[in-house]
Amino acid sequence: MTVEMTRCTYTYRRWQRPVLQDLSYRIPSGLTVLLGPNGAGKTTLLKIAAGIVQPKPGEVAINKLNSRDRRFRELVAWMPQTVVAMPALSAREYVAYVGWLKGMSRPEAWEKAARSLARVEMLDHTDVKTNHLSGGQLRRVGVAAALVHEAKILLLDEPTAGMDPRQRRIFRDVIRELAHDVDVLMSTHDVADLAEESDSVAVLNGGRLAFQGTTSEFLAHAPEGAHQSRTAEAAYTALSESDAA
Repeated sequence: MTVEMTRCTYTYRRWQRPVLQDLSYRIPSGLTVLLGPNGAGKTTLLKIAAGIVQPKPGEVAINKLNSRDRRFRELVAWMPQTVVAMPALSAREYVAYVGWLKGMSRPEAWEKAARSLARVEMLDHTDVKTNHLSGGQLRRVGVAAALVHEAKILLLDEPTAGMDPRQRRIFRDVIRELAHDVDVLMSTHDVADLAEESDSVAVLNGGRLAFQGTTSEFLAHAPEGAHQSRTAEAAYTALSESDAA
């Protein structure tokens, strides 16, 4: 079960150049990192995959379930780049509130909020007000809120932006663990987010996919002699330059 995008084009304004052009993409299982420079169309791709906006033309579906169907949005969770704290609410109250907005009863939302927070290793912070959480902790609460309705596919838009190295490491470890039972597509413009634990990589450039494949296939694009610690960066640069040419 995964999201499949077929020949999707999206333009924000009439006569404007499309942000995405005739793009077809099937989200792989496990953890996939979506790379691309700012303005490449990563956020638009995620919104289309989540059913938040509709391509024109194009089709997005899970099996035969179209993205316009309410049941589609029950299977897909999307977390935007900015997770806004709600000072009056604790972490558990925040997640339960999102569950209630998604149609759960209050008791169900409250119960599943605790379960979701446990999945992102935030049970020790259930009673902490969201405005007292660190940036990394707040993003993890955002993931818990996205997953409170037990979605099967998780879409993350630049989730590690602004985090310090320790927060990024903890967050990536949490996402890696989630990817054992939820398919994750995480966008970023920073190849450091690739790490060694991602299963697949997609590179978006100029509204189209310059690459999609396994992480090892991606790394194989690094030029011979590239420094081992910068293999991912070298592969990304090589693909970007090749696509531009």
